Amino acid sequence: MPSLTETAYAKINLALHVRARRADGYHLLETLFAFAQDGDVLTAEPAETISLTLSGPFAKGLSTGPDNLVIRAAEALRAANGLTTGAALHLEKNLPVAAGIGGGSADAAAALRLLARLWRLDESAVQPIDIATPLGADVPACIASVTCFGTGVGDELSPVESSALSALPLLLVNPLVPCPTGPVFKAWDGVDRGPLVPEAWMTARNDLEAPAKALVPEIAPLLERMRTLPGVRLARMSGSGATCFALFESIAKRDQASGLFPDHWVMASRLR
Repeated sequence: MPSLTETAYAKINLALHVRARRADGYHLLETLFAFAQDGDVLTAEPAETISLTLSGPFAKGLSTGPDNLVIRAAEALRAANGLTTGAALHLEKNLPVAAGIGGGSADAAAALRLLARLWRLDESAVQPIDIATPLGADVPACIASVTCFGTGVGDELSPVESSALSALPLLLVNPLVPCPTGPVFKAWDGVDRGPLVPEAWMTARNDLEAPAKALVPEIAPLLERMRTLPGVRLARMSGSGATCFALFESIAKRDQASGLFPDHWVMASRLR
C-alpha cells in the first residue's frame, strides 16, 4: 500500500473570550475557530509497529517517543479499535511550537484522520472524534478543521456558516519566541468581559492578548505593525500567542506584506 498524506492545518482563533477559571484550573471560553489551508504535513505507511520520524524547520528538539501527540493519538486509536497493526509516520514540522496555532493538536488530529484511512476503519469502528478530547482541548476542532464555534474548554463545538470566510487571504506571523499556553492562561486577570457572538467576531477580542503581551513583549509591536498594513481587514493574536494573524482584502496586499517581517516566521495562506 502506498504512503498516505494528511495536512495538519494551522488553527486560528478569530476571536477568543475567556469567561471563567474552573476549580480544576481549566478555563471556560468561547472561541471562533478557523483554519488555514496550510500547516504541518504527516505521512504514513503500513508497518508492524508505530514509529515517528521528523523533518522540517521546527523539528529540532521534538520528541519522537510516547509523549509526542502524534504517537499518543496513534496508540489511542489503535487501542480503541483493538488493532495490532502499526504505521511508520513522518511529520514535516512547518509550524512553530508553543505558537497559538494548534501545532500539536493539529498534528494529533491529522494522525487520527490519516490512520483511520490507512487502517481502513469502517463506520462501526471507534472514530477519530471519539477519542479526540483526551488528547487536548483543541483536538476536536482540529479533526474536521473547519470554521466552528467552541465553548466549554474549546471542545464543545457548534457549526458556523463560513462561506464569507472561505479563501480569505491570510498571513500568519510569529516573532520566533515560544509562548507556552499554561503561563498565559494563568496570567489572565480573571475578569469576564462578556460573551462572544460568533457573527460579531470582527468586533470581538482575544482575552489572552494582554497576558501574552506581558510574557512575550515582542507581540505588542508586531500586532501594531500588522494592524497598519495596507489592505488589512483585521489583525489579532491567535490563541495564547505568540502568532498573530491578518486577514486581507486581496492576495496581492497579503503578498506585499509577507516580505516585511524578515526576522519572523511568516506563512502566507488562505482560510479553508
